[in-house]
Amino acid sequence: MDPKDSNSPLVRRRSLLAAGAAVPVLAVTAPPAAAATRVVVEPAIVQQKIQGFGGMNHPTWIPDLTAEQRETAFGNGAGQLGFSLLRIPVPENRDDWSRQVATARRATELGAKVFASPWNPPASMTETFSGGKRLRYSSYGAYAQHLNDFATFMRENGTTLYGISVQNEPDYAHDWTAWTPAEMVRFLRENAGAINTRVIAPESFQYRKTASDPILQDSAALANVDILGAHLYGTQPADLPYPLFREKGAGKELWMTEVYHPNSNADSGDLWPQALDVGEHMHRALVDGRFQTYVWWYIRRSYGPMREDGRISKRGANMAHFSKWVRPGYLRITATAKPETNVFITAFKNGSRIVIVAVNKNSSAVTQPFTIRDTTASTASTWVTTASRTLAADPTITLANGSFDTQLPPYSIKTFVAG
Repeated sequence: MDPKDSNSPLVRRRSLLAAGAAVPVLAVTAPPAAAATRVVVEPAIVQQKIQGFGGMNHPTWIPDLTAEQRETAFGNGAGQLGFSLLRIPVPENRDDWSRQVATARRATELGAKVFASPWNPPASMTETFSGGKRLRYSSYGAYAQHLNDFATFMRENGTTLYGISVQNEPDYAHDWTAWTPAEMVRFLRENAGAINTRVIAPESFQYRKTASDPILQDSAALANVDILGAHLYGTQPADLPYPLFREKGAGKELWMTEVYHPNSNADSGDLWPQALDVGEHMHRALVDGRFQTYVWWYIRRSYGPMREDGRISKRGANMAHFSKWVRPGYLRITATAKPETNVFITAFKNGSRIVIVAVNKNSSAVTQPFTIRDTTASTASTWVTTASRTLAADPTITLANGSFDTQLPPYSIKTFVAG
């Protein structure tokens, strides 16, 4: 059984954790806002570089994406998600490596970065203990070579990995290999330097700082890490900021490498307005957490961004309001993040182009004023998703000295592109 399918005990436990962080949108009954606080966008104040948005393909556990679904996931035309990141597994069995090739190669051809995470080392390298399964210390060097061998195999088959993780969720290893923080630090210090691609660690299931603090506090371990990776299952908003990373993580990237939010209930991908929880969660991950990526679990699933029939879900539309217009290399910039109750604003730039994503979780429309400082743009193109519309083009907006007023429809997510 796939441990992340919605009927598995693991997912039921995860969903309870995730539900603790979800905001029940059906309870929102705010009246129309007569005089909303102006959103001020500050292109001169840069926060972080965006590396991309995407999801997981795990053909060892579920069927691979079809050729058409690969285009929907990684293409950026009408009816496509515009994903720029693909996560794949590092199977412990080499016979399964070839299953990763087709989707990874097409994603690469369409410009996406591909990275990989292992659930288990080869069985010959592990041992059992009271807490489950772990990598033998005597096999640390062989395991680093195993990761190198997978990266080499993928490169020889059309995909150069952007990075590779040491272990998927070492602190939630009910069904895979467990690592203590001390074991992770030891491997990073002694063996990760031999890995020939960017190293990702620790991929804690809940962004637990007890998993990542020891890495940041050990200069030798940190020197062999390129990307601090984390999952956000049940992570509370108050736990998203990471001052220690800002202090110690200079030159390192900060990636959110897996989540589904707020649950993995069957056929929940199109529930509205509940799908707006995804838009808010992305805002919080990018603004409060300052993550450079946002990566969903399975790309194609009834609760994911792509339905089983290959069409974009409402959850997927929320992701696409970011991924289609906020491309790798864009910079998140300062903007008034929450001008009204249940309104969430995230802003980005690329040169003179400004992208704003606005989520309105209120049951009534909000007339929202904006000012973009230091812009020469005279118009902004807009796209909106509501209960009845999905990534639909809205009329172009005229700016006057960088300012405009616009209506955010009830229960909606809207993207503005100026310049």
